[in-house]
Amino acid sequence: MLRRFLQPFWVLLAIIFLIEAWLWDHLEPIVARVVAAIPLRAFKQWLAERVDSLSPAMTLIVFVVPVIPLFPLKLVGLWLLTHEYWLGAITTILFAKFLSVGVTAFIFDVTRPKLMEMAWFEALYHFVMAMRAKATAMVEPVKQRIREIVRGNGDGWSARTLRMIARFRKSVHQAR
Repeated sequence: MLRRFLQPFWVLLAIIFLIEAWLWDHLEPIVARVVAAIPLRAFKQWLAERVDSLSPAMTLIVFVVPVIPLFPLKLVGLWLLTHEYWLGAITTILFAKFLSVGVTAFIFDVTRPKLMEMAWFEALYHFVMAMRAKATAMVEPVKQRIREIVRGNGDGWSARTLRMIARFRKSVHQAR
């Protein structure tokens, strides 16, 4: 019985996790383009050379430290939220989120080989990837159901309404 009540919580948690993974996947190419446009390629090469000379534990510090200065930006967003500056708060929090994911993706790309030398980090990395796969499997039926509703498949009132709207749009386009 408890499991049935916790199922929506786990699905919501999986959705949040997948949004983070989606941001990671989609911001990494954008960061790569920014690196190509700005002289960050030389910086990335320089950083990779420095990381190669570090121990894996010191590389972990290089991985974690760049995100720390972004924390106050998130606090500013929360302050704006508590003072009901909704648009500013949302903009600041989203900007901080995108920036932190982008910086983390950039730094992780440089430090990954050294970090994977630590057995616990490699195990943690594989655990997170397994959780990502499990979250994807958990959310897939929900995504499929949403796709069916949007396409108008099914027998419910929403499906019939969407089919009626699609027929109306088709008739309007044919009348032109």
